[in-house]
Amino acid sequence: MPLNRIRFMNTYVDNVTEAEAIAHIEECIRLRKIGHVITPNVDQIVRIERDAYFKKICDNAELLLVDGHPLLWIAKWYGTAIKEKICGSDLVPHLCLLASQKGYKIFLLGAAEGVAVAAASKLEKDYPGIMIAGTYSPPYGFEKDEKELQKINTILKQSNADLLFVGMGVPKQDIFIYENMNKYQIPMSFSVGATIDFIAGVQKRAPRWMTNHGLEWLYRLFSNPRRMFRRYVVNDMLIFKLAWNYRNSK
Repeated sequence: MPLNRIRFMNTYVDNVTEAEAIAHIEECIRLRKIGHVITPNVDQIVRIERDAYFKKICDNAELLLVDGHPLLWIAKWYGTAIKEKICGSDLVPHLCLLASQKGYKIFLLGAAEGVAVAAASKLEKDYPGIMIAGTYSPPYGFEKDEKELQKINTILKQSNADLLFVGMGVPKQDIFIYENMNKYQIPMSFSVGATIDFIAGVQKRAPRWMTNHGLEWLYRLFSNPRRMFRRYVVNDMLIFKLAWNYRNSK
């Protein structure tokens, strides 16, 4: 059952602390309950507005954890403060530490060839005792290849993992989890975006002071302006209109 789920703009979110979210994740692992964890940010809220299938995926997630200071500011403006920003790239290391202490097994799926393997090696170094159940980087276009999908589901199911971190970008990672989690039967699956790249060191996160002040988007924009300009400067600006419209519709 979702935790303290509240209506927020065009979707729902679980208004919880990271500690509460982790406790719920552990309970799902204990019960072998299959669930999907998404950390929606501004870009995903905007996507929900135009993508009915993505909205359905989010609405059916086990946990929807708010990632992004702008969403916290909007919630406060609405008069319903969100307890805590929970970024996937922060949640994953905390779960890895927990896994190393409790014996939970982790599988890394996604990223470019060799990146998940490098990330696994880094996790084994940083969290002694952590059990990596496996890694796999699917080939381009795998989502349209039934044989490849069957192969991936078989690998995942046979891994007997407890936690699956999927880094394929939005919405590919979310669609994959939603459509396959009951086939591979790993209790908790996480849409983690570039987190596997961050762990492996092939991408750098914004400095902590920028993430703490809601400026991670600015760092990513200047780091890769050609790729990020349309997302941050064009598409995500719709958040202001959406925030206003949903506030007035309450």
